[in-house]
Amino acid sequence: MQPNPSDLPLACVLDANVAIKLFINQPDSDLARALFASRLARPAAQYHVPDFFYADCTNVLARYVRLAEYPARTAHQNMARLMMQGLRIMPTVELLPAALDIAIVCGISGYDACYVALSKRTGTPLITADEKLVKAMADHPYQIRALASLR
Repeated sequence: MQPNPSDLPLACVLDANVAIKLFINQPDSDLARALFASRLARPAAQYHVPDFFYADCTNVLARYVRLAEYPARTAHQNMARLMMQGLRIMPTVELLPAALDIAIVCGISGYDACYVALSKRTGTPLITADEKLVKAMADHPYQIRALASLR
């Protein structure tokens, strides 16, 4: 069942694992596609990412090229498509002090903490496909939503 576009967030922080689902068929890829389509259809929508988001996505696409018979040309095309999505980029250096505190207190990686810090800074939910992160953050006062919860 596809989510109603009006039920999707108008503003959020996107984890790289959500963006990859646009190009690699995985569970909840349909939700990732609906989320991005909703953003493109709503000019006021603001989806935020830390600047290393694109490096994160590059790493995953390169791994698929090496290990999963995913064509390099397709990976390049998909990275170009992702870069044209109009995502709002935040320099990581601006997130690091808060991210370090979040990583220490919540027991998560510094990378994940940067996404959480960006969510806190923008006052928008972090949308992630990382169920382990969602569970780790359940008892903390941050807006973390599983991609699957958008269904």
